Amino acid sequence: MIPRPLWIARLQAAWRQAPVAWLAGVRRVGKTVLARSLADSTFLNCDLPGSAAQLADPEGFFRVVRTKLVVLDEVHQLPDPSRVLKIAADGFPRLKVLATGSSTLAATRKFRDSLAGRKRIVHLVPVLDEELPAFGVADLRERLLRGGLPAALLAEEHAPDFYAEWMDSYFARDVQELFHLEKRAGFLRLLELVLRQSGGMLEVTALSKYAGVSRPTVMSWLEVLQVTHVVHLLRPYAAGGRRELVAQPKLYGFDTGFVCFARGWDRLRPEDLGVLWEHMVLETLLSLPVLRLHYWRDKQQREVDFVLPRGRDAVDAIECKWRADAFETRGLAAFRASYPQGRNFVVSPQVTTPYQRHYDAHVVEFLPLGALRARLRT
Repeated sequence: MIPRPLWIARLQAAWRQAPVAWLAGVRRVGKTVLARSLADSTFLNCDLPGSAAQLADPEGFFRVVRTKLVVLDEVHQLPDPSRVLKIAADGFPRLKVLATGSSTLAATRKFRDSLAGRKRIVHLVPVLDEELPAFGVADLRERLLRGGLPAALLAEEHAPDFYAEWMDSYFARDVQELFHLEKRAGFLRLLELVLRQSGGMLEVTALSKYAGVSRPTVMSWLEVLQVTHVVHLLRPYAAGGRRELVAQPKLYGFDTGFVCFARGWDRLRPEDLGVLWEHMVLETLLSLPVLRLHYWRDKQQREVDFVLPRGRDAVDAIECKWRADAFETRGLAAFRASYPQGRNFVVSPQVTTPYQRHYDAHVVEFLPLGALRARLRT
């Protein structure tokens, strides 16, 4: 069992704020293994009939628990999961609860209570750059090609069949079971299109045409993909500038391995690395308790990869570069002309020790991805 202290710390921080931590993330991202690694816990797999029977009387069950923590794995499989979690939070405040599931809490009609004030959400993303040494991965390009689901990353060799099998399982267990969608072929065709276009602008009309379904259906299915954490839509940042893009989001798949699979890449060329590195930076940002994350682009196609509002006026700018020496200031300078306050970061795997460079009036920090996490906490 590979230790994952970063995520255990995130869960502990969540429990300091609320009695229930909801560990969300896609299928096979490692939620169950992480949950089983927690000390002094009672573990229940809610997919099993015996667990549902134990929780038929939640009050009686929690009263006899002797551990400090109860793990309810795949909690959405219970007939009334929100009732069980509410009873735990309200009736047993000294008890900590970890509930896991592939989808966002309250994604289905089973959740009749939002558990407001009783829960904190921790989104488990694929294996991060800073976790690779613990997983025995020395070559970052191997992580980009295989992705960050532990089973794919730790396999003896790269196996494309893993990704196809995962997509079938995802539809059957997360999409069909939770959302009662029946059009398997159309839905998976849309998912493959989304993964193929990952990192680009969302074009609903084009997706509708190539997936062979209506625009309303595309919008409905995109919502399912977002709720189950398979797709992330990044909204543009705009605060009134007339030349800014204000509506069209960018679209990202959840994992670089699936992006490579959808594009038919069985090996990586140098020109592939930049967009995949951008995905990895996004995964790190999504692993942080960041409330607002955007990209920025104007009508002259000048762009900043990610922007993070901080405080009342300051906005941090984050650029992703596989090669640090490929950074140019065109997009950053245009952005800072409208938003002068904030920090400027360039994140690159080539940088091992952070350093600063001055570009006219702008100070830019060059740093590795692991250091970005620490900087964003300050």
